[in-house]
Amino acid sequence: MEHKYAIVDIETTGGRAAWDKITEIAIVVHNGTEVLETFETLLNPETNIPYGITELTGITNDMVRSAPRFYEVAKRIVELTEGAIFVAHNVRFDYSFVQEEFKRLGFTYTRRQLCTVRMARKVFPGYSSYSLGNLIVAMGLTAGDRHRAMGDTIATVDLFERIMAQSGAAAKEVRTMVNLGVRESKLPKNFSLEKLHSLPEACGVYYFHNEDGDVVYVGKALNIKKRIAQHFTDQTEKAAKLQAQVDDVSWEVTGSELVALLKESHEIKRMRPPINRAQKVREYPFVIHTFENQAGYICFDVGKPTAKTRKTLRVLSAYPDLPHAKGWLKGAQKRFNLCLRHCHLEERSGACFDYHLKLCLGACVGVESPADYNERAQAALLALDESLLEQDFFLIDKGRTPGENAVVLVEGGEYQGYGYINMDEVEANDFEGLKESIEPFESNPEVKRLIRRFLAGSHRLKILKL
Repeated sequence: MEHKYAIVDIETTGGRAAWDKITEIAIVVHNGTEVLETFETLLNPETNIPYGITELTGITNDMVRSAPRFYEVAKRIVELTEGAIFVAHNVRFDYSFVQEEFKRLGFTYTRRQLCTVRMARKVFPGYSSYSLGNLIVAMGLTAGDRHRAMGDTIATVDLFERIMAQSGAAAKEVRTMVNLGVRESKLPKNFSLEKLHSLPEACGVYYFHNEDGDVVYVGKALNIKKRIAQHFTDQTEKAAKLQAQVDDVSWEVTGSELVALLKESHEIKRMRPPINRAQKVREYPFVIHTFENQAGYICFDVGKPTAKTRKTLRVLSAYPDLPHAKGWLKGAQKRFNLCLRHCHLEERSGACFDYHLKLCLGACVGVESPADYNERAQAALLALDESLLEQDFFLIDKGRTPGENAVVLVEGGEYQGYGYINMDEVEANDFEGLKESIEPFESNPEVKRLIRRFLAGSHRLKILKL
């Protein structure tokens, strides 16, 4: 089957698609053998072009002042790339910028992608660098003005044509890359490559169905298309089950990763999909657990229990690795002025190191009574218990479309549910308005742990305290 390729290069105001804008775009439509159509234009980014970018590209603010804005050429870009494979040198960069520009317009832009950097490494191994500039010199590629959209596109077209002119093995590599590494033979019998490429490249929850339409697996993904493709390239036992049982897929875009996690947890409990229940892998093998020693002091420790021994422990929280677990326990020890020995952060006998510094009140040597010590230890226990949420608040995250926000409500120490709203249309401190957007969901220790872990991570969420 003949493919249509849209070979693209862009110039931008910077390197981050979420903040920066496109200043120039060039597209060459190709059938794998010859050029069919070309398009190029400067774009008004509606923001300042930094001096360093002008030095690199030669594109000035004056040059783009009267140029069209992206929305004015968006339809043309859609027409040129419709049904085509999006090709670029380091395709992730160019594709993410084009996709982000469409996202600002409220349009979901999805195309199959092909990276000439990866292709060149496969077909022409041995170069010290696969940057376009280096390949232009090393391979003698035809090129126009460097760091201008059409100039770099001309070089990419030459490289692309040389790759496509290679043997059948090269063509096979191209097909594999286009299909996200998925071999058609690995797909379920009624799950086509066309269906795979139609999936959204967005955050959300997806459902695998069997021939009877029953849900056999529920998953969460930052990029639904990419994650589903991974299921059909993995060599795991779970992947084999999916490849054998899956007949169709459905999905729901959430925008917010936290909402995706909460919905995934809810759906697994509601539907009890058989392949989810079969999973044995623990993503958080290290735990902080608590117990009372023979002298009556509340103690804490970090461990990596087995599935069997875990049931015998009072687990407060779980972590992906030992440094995270010890870091959280150390933080609680300092915050609540606890004894190093009773937190098993020091194994020496006698007085702990902090006692000599007058930071420990002497629980390690019996100077402080269990009753006095346990008041602070109990407060630390509550702070470390992932099943507890201490305050009432809204979490505000990105939504499914530009201008929309996801809202998660915690009240009375319990997860209440989530919803979507345009925060620009809500007056400051209009908590009742926010509550009206919430769809109620059941609270349980697992979802409360999800929220606590999310808050403890590097995610940038806005918190509105009630």
